[in-house]
Amino acid sequence: MHPDWQSKFFCGVALELLRLAATPEQTRSEVDFLEKTFVAGNSAQLLDVPCGNGRHSIELAKRGYQVTGVDQSEESISEAESASSVLPTKWIVADMCQIPGTDRFDGAFCFGNSFGYLDPERARSFLNAIARTLKPNAKFVIETGMAAESILPGLQKKRWHHFGSIYMLSENQYYAKEGRLDIDYTFIHDGHVDTRPTSSYVLTVNEICRMHVEAGLQPVELLGSVDREPYQLGSPGLVIVSEKSARTGNNSPRS
Repeated sequence: MHPDWQSKFFCGVALELLRLAATPEQTRSEVDFLEKTFVAGNSAQLLDVPCGNGRHSIELAKRGYQVTGVDQSEESISEAESASSVLPTKWIVADMCQIPGTDRFDGAFCFGNSFGYLDPERARSFLNAIARTLKPNAKFVIETGMAAESILPGLQKKRWHHFGSIYMLSENQYYAKEGRLDIDYTFIHDGHVDTRPTSSYVLTVNEICRMHVEAGLQPVELLGSVDREPYQLGSPGLVIVSEKSARTGNNSPRS
C-alpha cells in the first residue's frame, strides 16, 4: 500500500459520499460535545485537523469561535472556503502532521478515522505537533473507529453501504503482524464503478494513550461516543479527551 494513498482517495465520489453520510444533526451533536469539552470562551482559537470540508469548523465558527482547519485535500479545502467566506475561519492545505504555530490554540480535535491513517511513527509525530501548538491546559480530542478493541471483535470481510444514489462495498484484509487493516472501497454511482484502496493502523487503546502521554498530552477521559458513555470492549468508536498540562502525579484516564 502506498503511504500517500489519501491524496488519491479523498476526491470526487468519495467526498460526495462523506457529505451524504454526515447529517447536520450529527455535526451539531459533535460540536455540542466539543464546546462542552473545551469550556473556552467563544472567541477561542480552535484547531480542526484534518478538517475535510470543514463541517465541524464551520459550525464552530457560526458559534463565534476562531477556527483553523488543516487538510491535504485541495478539493475539501476549496469547499470549506466557499462555505465560510464571512466566518472567522482559516484554511490550510497541508499534511496533518504539519501544523503551524506554538502554544497557539485553546483546543484541538481530530474526528473521523484520520488518526488511524498514520503508522505508529507518524502518529507520534502528529501528537507531538498537536502538543506543540496547544496552550498549556488546553484540551485535545481524538475520535476514531480504528482502536483495536472497537474494530477487531466484529470485523467483517465485506460490507455494503448505501448513501443517496451511491453504493459502496468495503472489503477488509487485516495483517496482524503489521497491525494494519487494508480496506478496498468500491463506489458504484451513475453507472460508474471506482475501486480505491486504503490502509489504516490498528492500535490498542493502551498504545494510543501511551503515545499521548509521551507527547505531553494526559488522557483524562475515555468515551465510547460523543454521548459520553464510558468506553468498553466492543464500543463502535473511541473518543479520547486529553490535556496539555504541566501537572504531575496520577493522571490515569477515567473509564
